[in-house]
Amino acid sequence: MKEQEYVLENATSFELKDIFDCGQCFRWNEEPDGSYTGVFKGNVLNVKKVGEDIQFKGICDGDIKEIVEDYFDLSRDYEKIKETLSRIDENMKNSVNYGSGIRILNQDLWETIISFIISANNNIPRIKGIIERLSKKYGTKITWNSQEYYAFPSAKQLENVTVEEYRQLGLGFRDIRLFETTQMILKKEVNLVKLYQEKDTNMVRDELLKLSGVGPKVADCILLFSDLKRFDVFPIDVWVRRVMNDLYLKEADETKVNKKKIENLAKEKFGDLAGIAQQYLFYWRREA
Repeated sequence: MKEQEYVLENATSFELKDIFDCGQCFRWNEEPDGSYTGVFKGNVLNVKKVGEDIQFKGICDGDIKEIVEDYFDLSRDYEKIKETLSRIDENMKNSVNYGSGIRILNQDLWETIISFIISANNNIPRIKGIIERLSKKYGTKITWNSQEYYAFPSAKQLENVTVEEYRQLGLGFRDIRLFETTQMILKKEVNLVKLYQEKDTNMVRDELLKLSGVGPKVADCILLFSDLKRFDVFPIDVWVRRVMNDLYLKEADETKVNKKKIENLAKEKFGDLAGIAQQYLFYWRREA
């Protein structure tokens, strides 16, 4: 692979911090100059904002322009989405304004499944560390600018990894879950190709829930943040429950707020854009 460059001129709805620090991805790191470098789908890219332009530079498994347009979902009109959501109410308008540069990435399904299993009851630095160690030990090495990077390992590359070997990477209770899910995928007990073909989001969720370590919240994160791209889901964690209760439900004890009640409210208010609304609300509440 050779180094390539691409410039997206006059970019709208594209802020590096909003995209890479909103909780959807774990393999992008900020550089001293404010740019971000990441590894995804066998590519290594540095992304830098210069004025109103976005500069992409790195080595790619294919044409950089096509890869960037797909991964960063550039064909979707986020300006229109933000306008639609901002009309819902003042709370939504404020959260959209705060995270106006968010874009939901088209991440590899397999990597997203494993990454969000690792994310369960975990914090961002630990998640990133575990994924990095997993990739370094079992993924394919990519050298760029005299530095070594590692692609996320495929299911095949993890075929013979034992529970004990996962434990040595610091996975804790998640070791058995990674092992079991990898074996289920390899045996096609859950067929990832068929998930792309299924139109009913609930049917896809039910399949994902068969995987070890995948509960409702992790399943919804996979549906939203992978290249399955289901915007009608609404992942609920402690931050989302808190913001939905503070802004809309206003129950005395937020820890007792029923998740179904939040999901129903999200569907009613945000419809098919619930997943994107969730990201704006989550990012706004957590950061601001």
